Amino acid sequence: MSGLTVARAPMLVGDVLDWFADPASWQGENGIVNRAVEHGLLTVTATLAAVLLGLPIALWLGHIGRGGLLAVNISNVGRAVPTFAVLLFLAIGPIGSAPFGPYGRAGLATLVALVLFALPPIITNAYTGMREVDRYTVEAARGMGMTGVQLLRSVELPLAMPLVIAGIRLAVVQVWATATIAALVAGPGLGRIVTLGFVRQDIAQVVGAALIIAVIALLLEVGMAGLQKGLDPVARARRGRGTADKDVGIEASAQ
Repeated sequence: MSGLTVARAPMLVGDVLDWFADPASWQGENGIVNRAVEHGLLTVTATLAAVLLGLPIALWLGHIGRGGLLAVNISNVGRAVPTFAVLLFLAIGPIGSAPFGPYGRAGLATLVALVLFALPPIITNAYTGMREVDRYTVEAARGMGMTGVQLLRSVELPLAMPLVIAGIRLAVVQVWATATIAALVAGPGLGRIVTLGFVRQDIAQVVGAALIIAVIALLLEVGMAGLQKGLDPVARARRGRGTADKDVGIEASAQ
């Protein structure tokens, strides 16, 4: 059995490469390009909707110092309830599996399930980030006469931004990966290529599509990590001080 597996591995790699090289794999309704666009549209729309719904609430609750139990419970419920169960319930129940514009069949059910899945990390991280802002800094800003809105916008939100972005980053990657299950209710996305590969017993197609999903998830993770670092005011301040110190050192050496 192990010899068969070893012998099969190079063949599978060759089959996957042939699948990628085949123009038919990239064209048409079931092509990689079309399904990737659908997958990306699902991810962007669901994450954006979750941000618009959850972020203002979490930021305000963190600002006033209330609702911590709610944020924790939302996170726990989000982890406990399988997204596939929610999707299946919505698809066969109140929302149904009718086409929904560019999102295709069961598109609305898929979007709602993904939004519910994206809310916990966004709400929990935003609330935690707001509460972890240094209280002395907050009180100093109040002492300078800042209103609640000014305090939230100019002090708390910038300092909480790394954790806020971390929550969005986690949501984006999770939603991209989880959107694959839309295919189980005939929804859009790259998951359709995977399920079609299983139906055809085409392992190369299954592996190829899974690789695309995994690689793009990794790229999203790296990109969001860079955004998180770029929006961190503390890191920016450190980089600015480092550049200033370097310039001073160069000038001193020149003198």
